[in-house]
Amino acid sequence: MSKKSSKLDLLVRVRYSNPLPPPPCPPKLLDIPTNPMRYARPGFLDALANDTPLPMIVDAECGMPLDLGKFECLWEEGGDDSELNPDPQNLPLLDPKDAFLLGDLTHSGSHVNGSSGSGTPLAHVPWLRKTEYISRESSQRSGGQEQKQAQSTVIDISRAAQLRDIEASFAACNDTFSLEDLQHPNKSGVIAVESYEVLPDADIWSNQYDLFRFSERPGDKPLGEEDPRLDCAILRPMKTEHDSFLAYYLTQDDESALRFKETRFALSPYEVPEGQEETLFTFVRDYETVKVEQEVPNEFLLVLNDGDPPESFGDLANGVEHKAPQKSKGAYYKNIERKMTLKKKRANIYEQYDDKWELIRVTHSEMSKEEEDEREEALAEVVDPMFLMVRGDADADGDVEVEDGTVNSGLDFATL
Repeated sequence: MSKKSSKLDLLVRVRYSNPLPPPPCPPKLLDIPTNPMRYARPGFLDALANDTPLPMIVDAECGMPLDLGKFECLWEEGGDDSELNPDPQNLPLLDPKDAFLLGDLTHSGSHVNGSSGSGTPLAHVPWLRKTEYISRESSQRSGGQEQKQAQSTVIDISRAAQLRDIEASFAACNDTFSLEDLQHPNKSGVIAVESYEVLPDADIWSNQYDLFRFSERPGDKPLGEEDPRLDCAILRPMKTEHDSFLAYYLTQDDESALRFKETRFALSPYEVPEGQEETLFTFVRDYETVKVEQEVPNEFLLVLNDGDPPESFGDLANGVEHKAPQKSKGAYYKNIERKMTLKKKRANIYEQYDDKWELIRVTHSEMSKEEEDEREEALAEVVDPMFLMVRGDADADGDVEVEDGTVNSGLDFATL
C-alpha cells in the first residue's frame, strides 16, 4: 500500500504567542463580586509602581540643597567659621549613621548572586549548571589575578635605564653570544645552526612592495607545472564609471619571461641596458579586490645573505670591477606597504572603457630628476643617521634651513 506524501512536509507553522493583559476592571453590564479588602493590601500597587518611571530631576545643587543662611561667617566679617573649618586636632563627633562612609570598601564583603563574602566573587553562571565548572573557573580566575599582581612590577623607563638596557643588548649579542645557548620557545628539539644580524635592505628600501593573494592560481597552466611567467607579471589599475579593478598581463611564452629576468639579474639596480629589446605582455583577465589591508605589521621581505666573497688577488690584478658593493653577512628585510586579496572578475559584455590595453611593450628608461630625489628621500630613512632629527625639524617648522644648501649625510659613530 503506497502512502501519498504531502507537499507541505517542509513547511513548519510557527505560532507566536501574544497574550493580552488582564482587564484593569470588570467589564460593564456584568455583576462580578469583588472583595473590596484586596485594595487595602500593599501588593495591589506593585504592578502600578513597576510600570511608573521614576522622575530623575537633577538641579544645580545635585539634589543636595545647602542652606547657606545658617552659616553666619559667610555673611558677617569676623564671624566664627569653626563649623565650616573645624580644628584637625579637635574634630567634632561623627554621627553613627555616617560612620560606614569612612570604611575601607576594598575589605568589605562583596555581594554576588545573593551571597556575601570577603573572597573572590563567583562568576554569574546560568541556572542548573554543574558545580565542578564553577569551581574550576573560580580557581582559574584566582590564579590569573595572582599572575597579574606578580607581573605588575615597576619598570624603570628613565634615560639612564634605557641606555643601560641598550648597552646590555649589545653585550648579549656580541660578547656573550653562543648558538648553543639559544632555545626555541615552542620546540625543544630544534637547535640553532646559524645567526644573522637583522638589517634594513638599503638596495630596495626606496621601493614600495604590495602583497597579492589570488583565490586561484593565475595563468592557464595546471598546478603541477611550474610557470616562470608569474613572478614577472604586470598588474595595471583600471577604473570604470562604477567599478575599480586590476588588469593582469603575462608574457607570451616562458622564454620571454626567462630572458626578461636574466637581463635584469645581470645588471645593477636602476641600470638601463644598452640595445635592449622590447618584452611583450599580453592581457590575460581582470581581477577585482576582495580585501585590502593598508597596514601589514607582521609580514616582511627577508633576504638571507651569507656575505659576498672578498675580491680575489686575480681580480685586483686584472682590474675586474665589481658592479654592486659588497654586503656583509646578515638578514636584510623590507616592509610590505599593503596586502590585497584578488579574485577573478566576472566578464561583462556591456561594460565599456576606453583605456583597455591588449598588449604592453616593456622597455626600461633612465630615472628622471624628480624620481631620483624621491628615491634618495626614501633611502635616507636607513642611510642618513640624522634622518629622524631632520625629519622632526621639518615636521615642526615646515621647512629645514641648511647651511650651504646641503645636508651632511654621515657622521662618525663608534661601533659597539
